[in-house]
Amino acid sequence: MNSKKPYLDWGSLWNPNFGAPAALLILYVANAVFTPRFATVSNTLNMLLQVSTTMFIAVGMTFVIASRGIDLTVGSTMALVSVVVALLIKYGITVAISFALCCALLVGLINGFLISRLKLDPLITTLAALILWRGVAQVIGDGQLVPFTNPTFEALGKGYIGFIPIQVVIAAVVIAGAFFCIRSTLFGRQIVAVGGNEKAARLAGIRAERVKYIVYIVSALLAGLAGLVETARLGLGDPSKVGVNAEFEAIAAVVVGGTPFSGGRANILGTVVGALIMQVISTSFNMLLIPFTWSLVLKSVIILFAIFLQRPKEV
Repeated sequence: MNSKKPYLDWGSLWNPNFGAPAALLILYVANAVFTPRFATVSNTLNMLLQVSTTMFIAVGMTFVIASRGIDLTVGSTMALVSVVVALLIKYGITVAISFALCCALLVGLINGFLISRLKLDPLITTLAALILWRGVAQVIGDGQLVPFTNPTFEALGKGYIGFIPIQVVIAAVVIAGAFFCIRSTLFGRQIVAVGGNEKAARLAGIRAERVKYIVYIVSALLAGLAGLVETARLGLGDPSKVGVNAEFEAIAAVVVGGTPFSGGRANILGTVVGALIMQVISTSFNMLLIPFTWSLVLKSVIILFAIFLQRPKEV
């Protein structure tokens, strides 16, 4: 006689391919009904504008988490890039952007070296690096705002192609490239293999250290791109405020979108939907004049619920 208690698989109720889009649709429709002026073209475009930088870093975070890592330095990388590009923009856009992205590349290289070569724990390593690079950004910027005037560069964050913001177009290109990488390239399959079982991946001839190096570099460069766009939108470099809570928003988007912390799966489109869910929550709370801190509480509950659904099944 089977004495095992029946087990309800809550995870099966949240298929990442359908659960997250359904939740987004429900949130949008509910706000369209109960939040005045929510379901307008201008507000929808504004939400896409605001969420685009989150999508940059969330896509990079998807690569990292799929490889069974974590990157908490994305917000600090944004701040570092912000102050560097603002200080150097007077020497020309090419010089400023190139140097700023080199700084982001340096962050990714150091993270990759510490985690893949020295085998340090990704959480502790990037937590320490988060503090380090935010401090470096504040030292470089002397803890002050760094204003500048450069209409060409500012178009990156304020310009439009037709009626669509330029940064939304860039985000779409990044998402399409990441989706293609994960679904159709050898490197994408290697990321999933390393995250699923690193030892088996090594036995299959995959250079796990190299894969980890690259995912942290990709994450840092996309965070750098987000920093550039955010700085262009603000019209100034801000080492203290740019990128604050960016890692939280990115991780929330990735986890809610169906990429598990345990690695071995990458859902780029799910990450996009997760980022949109977080943005709809923020926008609706703002339009309903509910304090922003309450949106953080709700987002935290959603993250915990998503992790609960992704927990290992009982055997």
